[in-house]
Amino acid sequence: MNFQPTTVNERVDTLDILRGFSLLGILLVNMFAFYLPMPHIDLGSWFTEAKDIIWHQTLDIYVQSSFYPLFSMLFGYGLAMQYMKAERTGINFYKFAPKRLVILFILGLFHAFFIWYGDILTMYAFCGFFLILFLRFGSGWLLTFGVVINGFMQLFFIGIFLLAGLANVEVEELSVDIAMINNAITAYGIGSWTDAFLQRLDDLSVQMHISMWITSLMTILPYMLIGAAFAKWRLIERGKELKVLWIPLTIVCLALGLFIKNAPYLFTRTYLLDYLKVYVGGPILSIGYIGLIVCLCMIPVLPKLLKPLAKAGRMSLTLYLLQSIICSLLFYNFGFGLYGKVDVQMGTFIAIGIFIIQVILAELWFIKFRQGPLELAVKKLIYK
Repeated sequence: MNFQPTTVNERVDTLDILRGFSLLGILLVNMFAFYLPMPHIDLGSWFTEAKDIIWHQTLDIYVQSSFYPLFSMLFGYGLAMQYMKAERTGINFYKFAPKRLVILFILGLFHAFFIWYGDILTMYAFCGFFLILFLRFGSGWLLTFGVVINGFMQLFFIGIFLLAGLANVEVEELSVDIAMINNAITAYGIGSWTDAFLQRLDDLSVQMHISMWITSLMTILPYMLIGAAFAKWRLIERGKELKVLWIPLTIVCLALGLFIKNAPYLFTRTYLLDYLKVYVGGPILSIGYIGLIVCLCMIPVLPKLLKPLAKAGRMSLTLYLLQSIICSLLFYNFGFGLYGKVDVQMGTFIAIGIFIIQVILAELWFIKFRQGPLELAVKKLIYK
């Protein structure tokens, strides 16, 4: 018996809607890196205009650090669904899962080196290799592993803040490498494709530093494990049945997540509050967002209204890479040369505009085809 990829009839619309929703959040976050000299600056102290500060703070509260946990949980959810399907059909999951991750890793490397340095596919594939080692465990164990691994990191860093006496110390403006900032502005703003490529290699030395790979095992893998646990419980597929769980969980996570993420702005911006905003408030809010979509999909008419978002989610890999191609052409000098020439408000509107166009493209694509182009290519390589 050959293992087959998920068919259209087997898809879970709510999961696809969540994937489509996460594509928008990821683009809103990534947009800063397309028109500013990231990762060599601190966004928290970079802006000086009041309008830019307000727009950045809004994105920082509602979007930043909340969509990588969401996407990580969806990644874990999807991989666990494949594992359970393999068990049902009597196929060895470990014959094809590593192949999928290798293909994803290679695709991510191509993306990082030739399109945009801020790739997430490589990190997700890397953590995915560890995730598949855990999938044999039950949902309770998966949830425990995820919470314990992430909790260890939280206790470690919060302990450092307390021992170093930094918990209540106000955040100072971080020192930056002026030379690296100027190099990025020159290469992307007025340089050729070759200049941009060479600068991308420098940026990758930061983005793919060994410390980032180690950190990903405590900041990405735990949420994949939690997502896998949710999949084994079928929490999203059973949304209506479990509304007594989802409704209060959504309210609590949205309220608590937004409070923690607002804390540095409501009170003094200390090192501890800044850390909690990113690594505690962000993930809690992401669960709130998942719950919000699940709850909305309980309303009979809304899944139909959100169908365009689901279609974008069905080809999320294609659209993710397309976002990088479009933004590179928009902002870098070998394209339209908008690098450093837009403010935060305009960058946000551009991101929303690109996403709307992508949703329309997905709608048109699925009139004729059943899968996104990259999704189809990857599945052909995996399943032959």
